[in-house]
Amino acid sequence: MKYIFKPKLISLWQHRLIDKNTITKDVLAGLVVGIVALPLAIAFAVASGVSPEKGLITAVIAGFIISLLGGSRVQIGGPTGAFVIIIYAIVEAHGLEGLMISTIMAGIFLIAFGLLKLGTLLKFIPHPLVVGFTSGIALVIFSIQVKDALGIVSSNVPSDFIDKWVFYFQHIPDANLNALWITFFTILITLGFKKITVRIPGSFIAIIVVSGVVSLTGIEVATIGSVFGEIPARFHFELPGISWEKIHLYIGPALTIALLGGIESLLSAVVSDGMIGSNHRSNTELISQGIANVLTPFFGGIPATGAIARTATNVKNGGRTPIAGMVHAVTLLLIMLFFGKYAALIPLSCLAGILMVVAYNMSEWKSFVSILKGSVFDIIVLLTTFFLTVLVDLTVAIEVGIVLASLLFMKRMADVAKYSDNEIDVDVIENYSHIPREIGIFEISGPFFFGSAKEYGEWLKSSGQKYEILIIRMRHVPFVDSTGVHNLKEAIRNIQKRETRVMLSGIKPNVGKELIKGGVIDIIGDNNVFLNFGEALDEARKGPVLKQEKLKRDHIS
Repeated sequence: MKYIFKPKLISLWQHRLIDKNTITKDVLAGLVVGIVALPLAIAFAVASGVSPEKGLITAVIAGFIISLLGGSRVQIGGPTGAFVIIIYAIVEAHGLEGLMISTIMAGIFLIAFGLLKLGTLLKFIPHPLVVGFTSGIALVIFSIQVKDALGIVSSNVPSDFIDKWVFYFQHIPDANLNALWITFFTILITLGFKKITVRIPGSFIAIIVVSGVVSLTGIEVATIGSVFGEIPARFHFELPGISWEKIHLYIGPALTIALLGGIESLLSAVVSDGMIGSNHRSNTELISQGIANVLTPFFGGIPATGAIARTATNVKNGGRTPIAGMVHAVTLLLIMLFFGKYAALIPLSCLAGILMVVAYNMSEWKSFVSILKGSVFDIIVLLTTFFLTVLVDLTVAIEVGIVLASLLFMKRMADVAKYSDNEIDVDVIENYSHIPREIGIFEISGPFFFGSAKEYGEWLKSSGQKYEILIIRMRHVPFVDSTGVHNLKEAIRNIQKRETRVMLSGIKPNVGKELIKGGVIDIIGDNNVFLNFGEALDEARKGPVLKQEKLKRDHIS
């Protein structure tokens, strides 16, 4: 029986996949991730315009719930950079109570998404749109941190992006050199410590070193304590005062939180699936995210979702079950209860340095540049979403991006229909009955775009590894967008890890150009690209290749 909601922890326990050795590894991984999450939880809260303990509370409560009830084996939940500009805008417009109501409503929306089996919603989000708003968020986060990096004490920083930078340039003479040096050394330690070890995060070391130096030397610079006071070592339960006449004001922000949280958590789950060779339950994951966001605000928390960087850290340190995520939450709880008072010593410029590194890491500049080299349609979606996120609003950016992507897709389909009658199909082999069982055949038919790319990619990952050689036929693919290129590339990498040889056949010239720009041909090699299925099959029948003339790129470009 297929359940809409069945936590991975229950399944692993039922199938006896949790033993003493696994628990030991998960506990150690959870401790490491807890240390990684500490500076980020504080920094994301401060950047969002709320007090630092709200970030810790979120990481503790939401992090525990997401791991306990989630549909992923290794997902780590908590506050993330993606929510910073949303939270900042909500607090500025509606205050903390408005944020609380918006987060609870977002949780209800996420639960509804899961119950309605909308967990596959991610496959309808174009890759350029995701990269566009992620890069935009990264730029906004970086911009917000400039105030603390410069040590500017003014509270009248404009919220508008351009006005904000005008303000910064006008107040350069007011900059605190101590804050600038602290930011610089924080970035240096955060980035440089990776060369020593990846197990202990550089951001954690930076906070300890910088806070210690500032405290011992008495350097004059703004700290968490001087701005927010001490971090309380307790939780408090609070009910929001809901004004039903104003409830409509929170629907837009709540939907934005829910959509972004759903996208972020499922992206993180997909990435972790590839790392451990597992499959998450998307609907269960959405429901668990929803429950976490409904409950956490009552204790003073902010929106939470799956965190890609912390989840990857969990996997790299040996975490393989939800126990690691639960231990991470308990670790943060103990730190908050017994060492929270020392967090008041952390300079705000140190947090600014950490978040500037976070902004750089989440900017996806390589993907951004890659899309700029591709189709003009993808470039339009990317740049529109990016500039709307930075200059207008994230909600508007997502809405306009999805509508624009759909309209441009219809335009591409109309262009394909106009010229399809003149195309000649050169592939003539259709009978697969005499093909050796070691050779797998997979045909992609129709446009390989954001609406179909996820489904094709998942099939390739799950079924392509069964064969020694997999031939992917693309004769009926009229065009491919950057989402298709991205998913195809990830699927091929996953298949190749199992030593399966991948071949492509029947690629149209326009599709070939996109695959070259996107790096797909580099991954499989020119010698595994064939003009038609017959050539690919003849080559596959030979078995191990000893001598082979490479297919030149000009055949498909």
